[in-house]
Amino acid sequence: MARSALHSKRKIGQAPVPAASFVPAASVVATMLLAALPIIIQAGWLPHFGFLMLVAWRLRRSDPWPAWWAAPLGLLNDVLTGSPIGLSVTLWTVVMLALDAADRRTIWRDYWIEWALAALLIVVDEIAHWQVAAWMGAPVPLMMMIPPIFISIAAFPLFAWAAARIDRWRFDRE
Repeated sequence: MARSALHSKRKIGQAPVPAASFVPAASVVATMLLAALPIIIQAGWLPHFGFLMLVAWRLRRSDPWPAWWAAPLGLLNDVLTGSPIGLSVTLWTVVMLALDAADRRTIWRDYWIEWALAALLIVVDEIAHWQVAAWMGAPVPLMMMIPPIFISIAAFPLFAWAAARIDRWRFDRE
């Protein structure tokens, strides 16, 4: 990482992309909108795209993420995906606070540690969605939650890569 900092293509005095602090939130909203695509599947095995992008961004950089951003982004996710209002607000706020606590406790994190942390958060998110669905009268067997959990965990590196590419783009303008 230090060598890439030495070979920056950015010239002295060149600013980052205009409104660079809003790019992470805009990318999370853009991935939330993937749920609005007309894709029809019988089993709900698609991952929660907005949640994966939020976790990827938050693990990548903590500086553009005030903890209160989780509430409006979660509310927007609830409205766009049809989840019960307040579910994503609560889950995303808890995730942001948990990641803040993890940042304070760890000095450094390897990619594998971040992937394990993201996997734990994905499991918590999926189980919470499953439990709320059961409370609302949609008894889904717990075994039906295993494929979406594995798909989401396997898809996380793609979202982490996308967050890294967007982050590089917003600060390394050519």
